[in-house]
Amino acid sequence: QVQLVESGGGLVQPGGSLRLSCAASGSIVTFYVMAWYRQAPGKQRGLVANAISGGITNYADSVKGRFTISRDNAKNTVYLQMNSLKPEDTAVYYCLVVDTSQNTYWGHGTQVTVSS
Repeated sequence: QVQLVESGGGLVQPGGSLRLSCAASGSIVTFYVMAWYRQAPGKQRGLVANAISGGITNYADSVKGRFTISRDNAKNTVYLQMNSLKPEDTAVYYCLVVDTSQNTYWGHGTQVTVSS
């Protein structure tokens, strides 16, 4: 079993920055995909960015050029650096990992609020 703990959310003014972290613990496995999703009130959960084993990264169009995903495989941790934040980035951000056996694990989420 894998447990995910997210941290780094909070309240930030428009134009500000936040860095989210998601640390995996439990069964030591290799994660094929490490990703961040978000869900705003009244909207469906959607992909923000993912980092696939081997160095491939993908981003939602709405965050390209502002957000950067990175992973530290030695620490089983994935990060999301968020710059130039906008009010529309306000959401609960969820970490997701997929291991090489295609098992999927979700974190409990961390709130990001962008407001003046």
